[in-house]
Amino acid sequence: MNLISRRCSNILSSHGLVRRQYKEQQLQWHCFDLTFFLNCYRKKLNNTIFGQLYSNQLHNSPHLSSAPQKQGRFYQTSTLQQQQKVLKSNLLGWKKSVFGIMGGANCKEYSTTSKKKGKAGDTEQSGTYQSEGEMSEYTGPVEVCHIDDLQENEMKQFQFDVDTKVLVAKQGGQIFAIGNKCPHYGAPLNTGALGQGRVRCPWHGAAFDLRTGDIEDFPGVDSLPCFMVRVENDGKVKLRAKRTDLENNKRVKDMVKRDKANNTCMVVIGGGPAGGICVETLRQEGFTGRIVMLCREKCLPYDRVKLTKTIDVPLEKLEFRKSDFYAQYDIEVMLGVAATKVDTASKTVICSNNEEISYDKLFICTGLNARKPPVQGTSLKNVFTVREYDDARAILAAITPETRLVCVGGSFISMEMASTLHSKVKSVTIVYSSQYPFSIFGEPVGELFYRLYREKGIIMKNHSVLLELNGNADGVVTEVELVDGSKYPCDVVVLGTGSTFNTDFLRDSGIKVNSDGSIDTDMHLMTNVIDVYVGGDIAKAPVFAHANQRSAIGHIQLAQYHGRVAALNMTGTIEDLKTVPFFFSNVFGKGIRYAGYGRFTEVIIKGDLENWKFVAYYLDSDGKVLAVLTVGHDPVASQFGEFLYQGKHLHRSQIEEAENHLDWTNMLKEKNARPKCDC
Repeated sequence: MNLISRRCSNILSSHGLVRRQYKEQQLQWHCFDLTFFLNCYRKKLNNTIFGQLYSNQLHNSPHLSSAPQKQGRFYQTSTLQQQQKVLKSNLLGWKKSVFGIMGGANCKEYSTTSKKKGKAGDTEQSGTYQSEGEMSEYTGPVEVCHIDDLQENEMKQFQFDVDTKVLVAKQGGQIFAIGNKCPHYGAPLNTGALGQGRVRCPWHGAAFDLRTGDIEDFPGVDSLPCFMVRVENDGKVKLRAKRTDLENNKRVKDMVKRDKANNTCMVVIGGGPAGGICVETLRQEGFTGRIVMLCREKCLPYDRVKLTKTIDVPLEKLEFRKSDFYAQYDIEVMLGVAATKVDTASKTVICSNNEEISYDKLFICTGLNARKPPVQGTSLKNVFTVREYDDARAILAAITPETRLVCVGGSFISMEMASTLHSKVKSVTIVYSSQYPFSIFGEPVGELFYRLYREKGIIMKNHSVLLELNGNADGVVTEVELVDGSKYPCDVVVLGTGSTFNTDFLRDSGIKVNSDGSIDTDMHLMTNVIDVYVGGDIAKAPVFAHANQRSAIGHIQLAQYHGRVAALNMTGTIEDLKTVPFFFSNVFGKGIRYAGYGRFTEVIIKGDLENWKFVAYYLDSDGKVLAVLTVGHDPVASQFGEFLYQGKHLHRSQIEEAENHLDWTNMLKEKNARPKCDC
């Protein structure tokens, strides 16, 4: 402990020196970043117990102490006395944490019991879980398992109380405990993919930090509850939970509020998944200035993915957050307002309501516009595209049990709408140009879905191209005519014929826009203009899983991830893009999971196609596996996503020559994400 004391003394001494220097320069103390002097002593500290605990808790456990944690460059104003109190509290907390830390406990060191005085008098309490001022917010210790119940690199579900299951994992010589229910759609995480210091959802690939429960990859908006872990001398694993987290089975990361003295302004153009995550992350990173989010739709950010899968869901059930949430954290949301012009020279945004907003940093995530094919009749009544909530409501209002529905296109919009509406209408016809639908999945998978749709009574018109749409005297569509001369009567037409980038308003902004409307970014999502960032569908950004080659990918997972990375870089944290594209769909109850990216030349199918339980491997000409698609085979897609995230590569030989084609999943355990603590 003498070594630790000396390090504490050195840091406190350095802290005072920096304070005096800043005071002499008449700079405000609240702008001082504690991570500054951490970096100064990082080389020395990383070789000590204290340095490991300091680094882990400052950056990975934002709710360890009663003091608000500050990340990035933007902080709330606080007095010198408060800062000194925070520093003292944190140092004491770090010292205590040699014996126990939030979210994890070292399997080699078992803490001694200590006396703590509660409201009811002296009670025996095991270990140190949190600063004493916050203990009333937590439950008492609950024994959930024994340390021998888990092998190294293993995770299991245990019962914390009648209503709550907890995920307990052993990795790197430590025990971790976080919530077991994915906040996105409720998947049990114990059936997911255990990576290096994180767990991935088995259904849609969202990733959560084992130490903190924080969401690191998407889809979703919330983090997991993080349990205080205590391993007794006899091997019993005891946990404590924050009561509010326990009630919700999820939590929002700590966020700051607006400081009127901070005149810095962040503007987010786009109210989709990227914009929604960006404004939250700005507040989570400690930014206290003004935040403005422009939403072209008259809706708060919502789960657009569900529009084609469950068309009759009310808007309030699709919204990621309610209006009270944005008001609570002083985030200005302008509904029904689009950006009409951006002037990067004067750093201003002109809005459709004629308001002009000056910005310091700008994030653009305006997404896509649905494309209509260049044929006559697309403006007739009851001809729809599907992009916004109002589109889905209009389609729902137009159909009846006697409706003859025609869906144009063989990709996701058209195929998902046909699956969703087939039970609500009289007939469904799908018109598309390729041999099989879902052509991007390859012939074997496409043929499988072709047969499924035909079995459901849907007319599949392959190798067909739309010529025009005909209507009656009232301007209502009545007929679909194809290039080959065939005609099909209809009452409603849904066009799933692609999309265009919503970036026309940027043409004279100084931001470089590609000929197709996408925008190139660097590894931090910055454009060719300083302080202007782009994310979501319009971003042609480096893809880590594809050797950092730039691509524009329209997935909600990637859009939300872009929102987080953009916010981190806007607040001064240097964060490189590093994620694996993950796509999911569901038609006729068949869940599709797809992880990876790249142009493939070969497909290898493993499993049982006929019984809808298989893995499709997509390979390039060199035999490298670029992506996998699974149906009825969770969590393989999530495992492959984590596999690529770790920088590993899979080759044809590892699939075809292995005794089991899934043997590669064992490679996920080869390396620990964090070094073992040798204390």
